[in-house]
Amino acid sequence: MPLTKLQFKPGIDREASSYSNEGGWRECDKVRFRFGFPEKIGGWTKYNSTTFVGTARDLHSWVALDGSRYLGLATHLKYYIVEGGELFDITPQRNLGTTSSPDYGTGAGDVTFPLVNGGADQGGTTLTVNEAGHGAGTGDFVTFSGVDSNGLGAGGAVTQAILQRATGFQITRLTADRYTITVPSTITSDDDTTNAGGAVKASYQVSVGLDTQIGGTGWGAGFWGGTTETALETQLNEALDNSETDVTVDDETGITTTGDLILVDSELMTVSATTDDNTLTVARGASGTDAVTHDDDTRVYLAYGNANTEHDYVGWGNAAAMTTETTLRTWSHDNFGEDLLVNIRDGGIYYWDRSDGLSARAKALNLESGATQTPTIAKQIMVSDQGHIIAFGCDTEADPGTQDPLIIRTSSNTSVSASLTKWQVEDTETAQELRLASGSTIVAAIKTRTLILVITDNAAYAMTYQGGTSPYALQSLSESISITSPKAAVAVGEFVFWMGRDSFYMFDGNVKQMPCTLHDYVFTSFNDEQNEKIAAGHNSSFGEVWWFYPSENSSTIDRYVVYNYQQQIWYNGSMVRTAWEDRGVHRNPIAAGTDGYLYYHEDGFDDGSTSPSSAITANIESSQIDMGDGEQFTLVRRLIPDITFRDSEANPPSADFTVKVRDFPGSNYSESVSGTTERSATTPVEQFTTQTHLRLRGRSFALKVESTGKGVGWRLGSPRIDIRPDGRR
Repeated sequence: MPLTKLQFKPGIDREASSYSNEGGWRECDKVRFRFGFPEKIGGWTKYNSTTFVGTARDLHSWVALDGSRYLGLATHLKYYIVEGGELFDITPQRNLGTTSSPDYGTGAGDVTFPLVNGGADQGGTTLTVNEAGHGAGTGDFVTFSGVDSNGLGAGGAVTQAILQRATGFQITRLTADRYTITVPSTITSDDDTTNAGGAVKASYQVSVGLDTQIGGTGWGAGFWGGTTETALETQLNEALDNSETDVTVDDETGITTTGDLILVDSELMTVSATTDDNTLTVARGASGTDAVTHDDDTRVYLAYGNANTEHDYVGWGNAAAMTTETTLRTWSHDNFGEDLLVNIRDGGIYYWDRSDGLSARAKALNLESGATQTPTIAKQIMVSDQGHIIAFGCDTEADPGTQDPLIIRTSSNTSVSASLTKWQVEDTETAQELRLASGSTIVAAIKTRTLILVITDNAAYAMTYQGGTSPYALQSLSESISITSPKAAVAVGEFVFWMGRDSFYMFDGNVKQMPCTLHDYVFTSFNDEQNEKIAAGHNSSFGEVWWFYPSENSSTIDRYVVYNYQQQIWYNGSMVRTAWEDRGVHRNPIAAGTDGYLYYHEDGFDDGSTSPSSAITANIESSQIDMGDGEQFTLVRRLIPDITFRDSEANPPSADFTVKVRDFPGSNYSESVSGTTERSATTPVEQFTTQTHLRLRGRSFALKVESTGKGVGWRLGSPRIDIRPDGRR
């Protein structure tokens, strides 16, 4: 009987059953399609030489006039600029002064280290810091200056350079006037009673954000939540199981009213009684949260009930200026010429001036000289092609400091300085204020070549430039849509693609739901409670849009799904990446791992996260194929491979071909036989294993191709298989 050529439809289809998808591919990992044929994706190598702190949530690259290439890196703890693989921390600092007279450091001598000389800190690496009313929370970062050249400890064990390091120290808050840090050397006795010279100053970076989305918060839950800088807090003085109702804290001061609501991790508890021995009687799992276990020393926040609302952890259901979110910490950023604008979502807007150098930190935009009516809080920042700075979901000109999640404001563009500083709407300038009519909050704004697509929690608008003193117009495009996260959309020329809560969408002049052959597989198996982590990326070299998302049993990103807009097909796999930046400024796409490294993608064929690099396992498996209508058994005798290993670095490169059979569509595969195909020569033509002998019997069969070796790249062609009828039973 003649050989049968196996020609498969490109893309992965899991919407239909495996049996009804005959002639198609069923599943894959680390495989893409080019020209209709599957091939292994490229590998990745490390980009940065030292690790960053926190989980990266967004990347932005730009080029300075002198050709310097920069990459903005936003994590839930810090903001970096990366140049040449080197990290520069430009995280903004808290202004301890006023708008007219900003001050980023405490007074000289306000900071002391009280427990060194013969005290509790001696002999360890935990250093206690005293500063009255420091305003910092656990996890925040502090940097010191003014440290005496002798450092701290006998013989300067904790040196001046250590205490004044630019990266700073992460804080564990003890009280409103005291916290601890961890130093890299052991603290010894100190004869310097003036505490490292007695003139130490502290500067505090803006409060850190959350790395995990807390259930019950965010735009999908109906409430906004956040922390004020004066939030009342203490910590547990015991570990709790999931049923204890007598809760001991370090200090109950301020939690004195029956009905107060406290927040421990993501669990809310209602206080019914307090005592003078720092024990609270509570009802567990309030407001629909789950009663769970909590570790000793976990932070306890007053969520609601204090007579002074400035001490509430969250203004439940109200818009508020927030510095520590109960939603995921994300940033937006855009270059303003050579300079950079950054915005903490639902937080401040900051400006980094390149002329100040990479050691300078970003500063609040409203502190720029000549700033008028500058927004102080926003959901997203963007620089338009016309030179306007645009703030989305910001405070209004009439009510500074109060966030309106549907307001859009633009700066004037009559000059470079006006773009930075002039936000007041007046006849002689082009500043503007607009408000969307549909939705409850702006989730994302995406710039295309001709317009800005603004997406709320249930609607999409086109924001187009029309010139004049009211330069932008809004047009409603669609309602009853959704979007999963601020980073779930990506522009491709005039098109925008994004992931909604139950569908994929595209904008091509109109908003459309996209048919997806992986729809049910994706939307029934991702962790909707961590939807804000979903990140989209464009891989222009291959015509692909990638979405990275957490699967249903994972709190972190572990999967991806790809739409190939050139071939209009879908495929998927597993990979841990939290942010993506397409090639252009840099030679390859750059993506962020969770190990503190950025990675060049499409670079070789191996996993560069290990040292030395390791192999990437790539595989693809077909749906079932039968003879006729599956009435007869078939005998599979041999397989003739068709594969190319071009550009492979291994010698020899190889891939495994596996054929497996089953008797019925719903049964397990009963038998399988694998054969390894190796390249034996590359000149004058590529040569590889000619055939693999098999002996399998079943009503249907499937083909799997897999490579597990280092330095292997491959593209599948059209294998042929020797099959023949073998009776009805």
